[in-house]
Amino acid sequence: MSDDLLQCEPRRAARAGGRAARHAVRAAPLADAIRPVRGGMSGGTYQPMTDAGVARIHQAALQALEEIGLSQAPQSGVEILTGAGAILGDDGRIRFPRALVEDMLAVAARDITLFARDPRHDLLLSGTRVHFGTAGAAVHVVDPVTLDYRESTAQDLYDAARLTDNLDNIHFFQRTMVCRDVLDNKEMDINTLYASLAGTRKHVGTSFTEQSHLADCFDVIYRVAGGEDKWLERPFVSNSNCFVVPPMKFAEESCIVMEECVRRGMPMLLLSAGQAGATAPAPIALAIVQAVAECLAGVVYVNAIKPGAPAIFGTWPFVSDLRTGAMSGGSAEQALLTAGCAQMHRFYGLPGGAASGISDSKLPDMQAGWEQGITNALAGLAGLNMCYEAVGMHASLLGFCMESLVLGDDLLGQAMRLVRGIDVNEDSTSIDAMKAVCLGGPGHYLGSDQTLRLMQSEYVYPSIANRMSPKEWNEAGKPLLLDAAIARKNTILARAGNVIDPDIDRAIRERYNIYFR
Repeated sequence: MSDDLLQCEPRRAARAGGRAARHAVRAAPLADAIRPVRGGMSGGTYQPMTDAGVARIHQAALQALEEIGLSQAPQSGVEILTGAGAILGDDGRIRFPRALVEDMLAVAARDITLFARDPRHDLLLSGTRVHFGTAGAAVHVVDPVTLDYRESTAQDLYDAARLTDNLDNIHFFQRTMVCRDVLDNKEMDINTLYASLAGTRKHVGTSFTEQSHLADCFDVIYRVAGGEDKWLERPFVSNSNCFVVPPMKFAEESCIVMEECVRRGMPMLLLSAGQAGATAPAPIALAIVQAVAECLAGVVYVNAIKPGAPAIFGTWPFVSDLRTGAMSGGSAEQALLTAGCAQMHRFYGLPGGAASGISDSKLPDMQAGWEQGITNALAGLAGLNMCYEAVGMHASLLGFCMESLVLGDDLLGQAMRLVRGIDVNEDSTSIDAMKAVCLGGPGHYLGSDQTLRLMQSEYVYPSIANRMSPKEWNEAGKPLLLDAAIARKNTILARAGNVIDPDIDRAIRERYNIYFR
């Protein structure tokens, strides 16, 4: 090592105390007003389609509804839709005149709020406001240490909800896993709902397999809310509803569930999840056309039941790897599909949601990093209101990883910083700070008033990502990122308990068979 380098080392070490102090300051919670990123910041700067392209997709979707329509509606749905002006053909398909779609779009709810039990976590779905959260129905839990996949349980779902409740950049919790240890479908619906509610005060999304399960599920909701009237004031659970089976078919049981949930005041996620090249057309643009057409049918359906009922335009087209037919949720094409769907949501002025952040990788590795980073960044930049499946999902939605959920909190902080963009104003472009440094000043900005003032509000600092120098990293014992994620996960779970009032929790456990501790 040269003498010059040796002389530099003590100077670097002398700054360690100051750096440690700054780290301590950054570890303290920030007031929402000065946080550099937070849920609901506006994106919309990225637009993969031209205005003419968006208009073309809209016209093609209207044509598909008018000429192809959807089949297999339940009898109740046939009555609701034809009563609103849809046409039941001799082939059993329901077709939607353009005027009907336009009329229902005119009364559809806009600028809706998805409530949370803690009002700090309410989600305003307006314009290009962006929120990142979980979703999916993984059937396995990924252990990144043993590299094993095991069946997911109700306890796993509860733990994932508790982690989400304590991760700032994950703004809502939609069920991430199937409770494979709960064999009865009704008990599974109840445990899925209650594990989510017991773990987090953020907005919860869940699904129901049958209409006959809803009475008991809503009993749980009313107990947690403090009564039906309190629930109706602030409905804090939404129904993720796959009301269609692409291509262009209604899912009968899901439609019946949707009808009752709408009547009970539950916000709906109208979910169309075709797979390009399999259950949706291979061209990216035409896959969006089909998803838009199916979701427009959902808008007509919901508003024919209850005009202005809160609903999310859930265009979730996925991508196939056309070499094998397997789903590819982490591809660049998936990112484009999601961003294109966000443009369509803005075109209609409707609250919208789509998939982002899925990884095809089996583990939280470099592949997962680039797949989750690209798809989440583009979804946020496109102004997607609800970015579902943003963290934790592996193996094309078959696996969920707790450590990946924790790592994803850092990733989403960086993605949201991209969404915020660059603040260009009189203060941020003033050259006064440059004058103070360059004209007789110290020649650097490290200790300037402006730097110290902005270091918290302008910059995002990851919780576990490693920014040490090689020397510091070596002296610290060469810590691995996965070890840091495991440590943070364990710390959160050790202190995060059930967020339901103990008396209510006891009453629910006495009435229902709850599988998690």
